Amino acid sequence: MRLLIVLGPPAVGKMTVGRAVAERSSYRLFHNHHTIEMLLDVFDHGTPPFTTLNSEFRRRVVEEAAASGTDLLFTFVIDMDGESEAAWLRDFAAPYGDRVAVVELVADLDTRLVRNRTEHRLAEKRSKRNLEWSDANVRELEAGYRMTSEPGRDAPGERLLARWPHLVIDNTDLSADETAERILAWLVTDQ
Repeated sequence: MRLLIVLGPPAVGKMTVGRAVAERSSYRLFHNHHTIEMLLDVFDHGTPPFTTLNSEFRRRVVEEAAASGTDLLFTFVIDMDGESEAAWLRDFAAPYGDRVAVVELVADLDTRLVRNRTEHRLAEKRSKRNLEWSDANVRELEAGYRMTSEPGRDAPGERLLARWPHLVIDNTDLSADETAERILAWLVTDQ
């Protein structure tokens, strides 16, 4: 069993690529909006109950997946400079021990803004359907956070990624299927 974490900024294609990987392998997709969308029906995003339950639900899913021997693929947006996010992701992955790998997807902002409006994304993520708000959110996160790693930088995100096998893929001009094939080929060589 293994935990595959797919990181990257919003609308880079984490969920879509994750689904393509799951369709071709034993991995089960657990994308970050599985818990977000459910909780938004009851709590506003970022409120204490939302934050607590989102973290607890995710933690419990990964604990049970690890205990049952499930290959799990989890998607996540991380602030590479954020100590608390790196600590959360480290603790989240702990049930899998050293059986963790990370794929980081990168694409330019213009590509991500186009992807932010895809039918698949909007079908899976109700909270992204207000396109004016969603596009502004992608731009705001781009301006306020560093969501991709930088080789040689000493920051919490880079230190965390150094613990695990880590592949960076620029999927700007790749389909989800092409990206999934690259990930699966890398996982075979990384075993």
